Amino acid sequence: MHIKVLGSAAGGGFPQWNCNCRNCAAARAGTPGFRARTQSSLAVSRDGIDWALLNASPDLRQQINDNRELQPHLKAGLRHSPVKAAVLTNGDVDHIIGLINLREAQPFAIYASKRILDVLAANSVFQVLADPLVPRNEITLDQPFKLAGGGVDLGLTVEAFAVPGKVALYLEDKSSGDYGGREGDTIGLKISDPAEKKSFFYIPGCAAVDEELAARLKGAPVVFFDGTLFTDDEMIEQGLLNKTGARMGHISMSGDAGSITAFSKLGVGRLIYVHINNSNPALDENSPARKAIDGAGWEVGYDGMEVRL
Repeated sequence: MHIKVLGSAAGGGFPQWNCNCRNCAAARAGTPGFRARTQSSLAVSRDGIDWALLNASPDLRQQINDNRELQPHLKAGLRHSPVKAAVLTNGDVDHIIGLINLREAQPFAIYASKRILDVLAANSVFQVLADPLVPRNEITLDQPFKLAGGGVDLGLTVEAFAVPGKVALYLEDKSSGDYGGREGDTIGLKISDPAEKKSFFYIPGCAAVDEELAARLKGAPVVFFDGTLFTDDEMIEQGLLNKTGARMGHISMSGDAGSITAFSKLGVGRLIYVHINNSNPALDENSPARKAIDGAGWEVGYDGMEVRL
């Protein structure tokens, strides 16, 4: 199984277009140890030929241009794409807007929970991806399904499951003050190759590692996990935003309730952070935060990173 990190940053990318924080300024200046990143997305393939997207980043066009595997095969005719499916984990802007890049009458399949399919249906701009060319398939949680699209069986299975999280910020009901999420707002994915008996987990958004999630991930070979913030209040401390990570539905890396501690006894083979916010000090490869992550056995994902199973 081929896994490729197309984008490893959170919403806005890195450097973010309107941000002059320490990290973004250093990245623009070409300071060593600061690597630019596009917005969060993975691609997976069993054979390296036909691919599925795990989330569709606003930067998808750039990501396709940066990764030859996702570009039209030279001998496949005038119109072709190796992208056969897109599986969505939530309704965040940085995970769904990239679908618009795939509007050029090219067949592929969308997979998402009913909650997210309802979001797409409510916004008429997504009608540029019309049935039957681009079918929208509802995911039933905890029921594995075969991944297919564009007339191709990708040879992979996907199992989606609920994770602690919340509704996307733009969908919050501010009149009620209830910012919690409902089932289907935030999901994790287990991607498996039944023939090779290989699998990995992809969880780019998560508010906490509860007992149920910990039990599911225990002993997993590879987990790509939410790395949005290093500390819960870092954006407040930096004067960037008046919201904590918890308010946005993201667990922090550090602290007693953070992901480093939560995974420390789960025996996961490889732990890779993705969806990393521009405020996160771990983006500085020479920082104490990065040293703490490295020392805990985690990897910080980067655009173009490849994992083979």
